[in-house]
Amino acid sequence: MTRSDIPDADRPDETGGTTEAGVLSALRQVVDPELGADIVELGMVTSVAVDGGAVEVGVALTIAGCPLRGQIQREVEAHVGALPGIDRVTVTTGVMDAAQKQVVMARARQIAREDPPVTDVPDTARVVAIASGKGGVGKSSVTVNLAVALARRGLTVGVLDADIWGFSVPRLLGMQGDVEARDKKMVPLERVVGPGLLRVLSMGFLADEDNAIMWRGLVLNRAVQQFLEDVHWGDLDFLLIDMPPGTGDIQMGLARMMPRAEVVVVTTPPLAAQKVAARTADMARKGYLKVTGVVENMSDFTCEHGTSYALFGSGGGARLAADVGVPLLGQVPLHPSVAAGGDAGTPVALDDDQPLAAEFARIADALVAHPPVVVPMDGCSARMLDRVEAAVAAGDL
Repeated sequence: MTRSDIPDADRPDETGGTTEAGVLSALRQVVDPELGADIVELGMVTSVAVDGGAVEVGVALTIAGCPLRGQIQREVEAHVGALPGIDRVTVTTGVMDAAQKQVVMARARQIAREDPPVTDVPDTARVVAIASGKGGVGKSSVTVNLAVALARRGLTVGVLDADIWGFSVPRLLGMQGDVEARDKKMVPLERVVGPGLLRVLSMGFLADEDNAIMWRGLVLNRAVQQFLEDVHWGDLDFLLIDMPPGTGDIQMGLARMMPRAEVVVVTTPPLAAQKVAARTADMARKGYLKVTGVVENMSDFTCEHGTSYALFGSGGGARLAADVGVPLLGQVPLHPSVAAGGDAGTPVALDDDQPLAAEFARIADALVAHPPVVVPMDGCSARMLDRVEAAVAAGDL
């Protein structure tokens, strides 16, 4: 190989030594195994100094007691030490401040989205995660009734019960049975709803309802990943994912596995619930997921005499929607028919005689009316492609 064959970043300077650019090129071979990207791209390299055959490299770590400190240091020494003319490598490690850490984690989340696993969910399906900041707000009942309302429009709706610990979708839909396998993939259980169809998969079909699921971290994520990858979902118009409450492992994993997913946040009227739900919206956006809207559950209770009572306060859904900058898709009143229908496996959205069926129909209409924003292709790359196509058509290329 001649000198002209060596990339500029790897060439020695005029005195025969390695340049700072060459060191940075070598440092791109050092990958943070937890964040999944090289330390240059993540902005972890704070300084590089080359003095003859000696190189000093500064690396900022996310935490002071980072367990990967030794591994990263050894890899820096190995890759930089292999450069021509380098006989000593000194690595100095420090700790990022809050602003640096925020930038690094945002970049890591963005990188994680770039190579999502291949799933059996059709590209044409809208994937909507139904999420909440905490438990007890009726997120699962909203998921089930929204799925029913969408199916009553003639749509095919997948329902994935990703609340592995607290699965309740099978009981709420009155469904039970064994999950069959076809071509080494699970086949969801089906329920016909009017002109539409529900395809449902839950841990409740695979485990005893009375036994606790004691899984954490990677095991939880792997279970959800299998529900996305190893399932014959077939043609779907929507896939609703009933998320576990909070902002934990499954929520972060979904952002990586299904980067096109949208998030609908369920909250209740009190201010305290609104503040907790806001964290869910914040986590979604930090994971580069689109927040489509807010549903307020357990709104005013109306007694048989027609008097309404704000038993849990009022305005939480509207305040959250305004804070996040998304539509308030609907407000579901507090009514005993929701709990009774869930216990019986007959969601209220199934029956127009039920008082809340119309409200879930309106929420379904609002969801359909707010599809993901499509970024217009009017940038320089799109214009260049238009010109290429025009040149091909004209015979110039």
